[in-house]
Amino acid sequence: MTIMMSDARPIFSEETAVPVQLADIEQAAARIAGHVTRTPLVHSKSLSETIGQPVFLKLETRQPIGAFKLRGAMNAVLSLDDVVRKRGLVTASTGNHGRAVAYAARELSVPATICMSALVPSNKIEAVRALGAEIRIVGTSQDDAQEEVERLVEYRRLTPIPPFDDANVVAGQGTIGLELVEELPDLTVVLIPLSGGGLAGGIAAAVKALKPRVRIIGISMERGAAMHAAIAAGKPVAIREEETLADSLGGGIGHANRITFALCRDLLDEVVLLTEDEIAAGIRHAAREEGEIVEGAGAVGIGALLAGKVRPFGPIAVIVSGGNIDPKRHRDIVEGATA
Repeated sequence: MTIMMSDARPIFSEETAVPVQLADIEQAAARIAGHVTRTPLVHSKSLSETIGQPVFLKLETRQPIGAFKLRGAMNAVLSLDDVVRKRGLVTASTGNHGRAVAYAARELSVPATICMSALVPSNKIEAVRALGAEIRIVGTSQDDAQEEVERLVEYRRLTPIPPFDDANVVAGQGTIGLELVEELPDLTVVLIPLSGGGLAGGIAAAVKALKPRVRIIGISMERGAAMHAAIAAGKPVAIREEETLADSLGGGIGHANRITFALCRDLLDEVVLLTEDEIAAGIRHAAREEGEIVEGAGAVGIGALLAGKVRPFGPIAVIVSGGNIDPKRHRDIVEGATA
């Protein structure tokens, strides 16, 4: 299933009115330097041969927490003044953002509380716990976890670090786009895992400002793809969360979404959805052919290429967003199991 944006849309320029600008992303890059890893962009011989175009993998799996989320969380936390930061941080998360906030809090010696739903895999919960954060498991959806965040902000005066709909978080994720353009100047297509839109919106804002004709494609799963539904409806809508191999892409985008919906609506050229088998194929390929342990959300770009759901014309950059997958589940998938 695919949403194609209108070919009649004007080419993006730096003057286009978007909520996060290139200057914001450049400032974020300077702020987080030394706190996050500049991840490698590696050529995939196997994928390039399969689709007949040069394919490069941006390995955000190499971040200290195993996922891109550290960029946005670190930029948001470093943007706070000391008094606000020391009151303590709080966020809702499907796993990787919570781990990122917990990591940033530990690095800066401030307390953090991470609210997650019962759908978050146990390995991701334990990874957050290992970083010293307080954990609260609330309900069965990201919305349930967010309600607990709002309660803690009100009653304990904790400082919220939103998982995606925040200008500083988006700018932090957008630093990936700066690196892509610098390392691959003839880039033509970027495949980005799409959930709440912080990653896709941030990268799109950076890349479109520097290379307006680069095609930006968001990739999500068929089970509960909130941003896809919102773009199709023209506004944020309620979706039912479902279990999926791409668990990090779960959750809604918020009815009061201020930033990421507009970015994704205006800057994404296409949205593609994958079946669970196609996501599993991406995980399997990453392990067998690339030697990389990749979670479902991180493998959707690879899965889209293997499934022929993207019309490639290279060079193509694939954002491999994270590698935090339960080891047993990963082993089962690589050995041939599907969903």
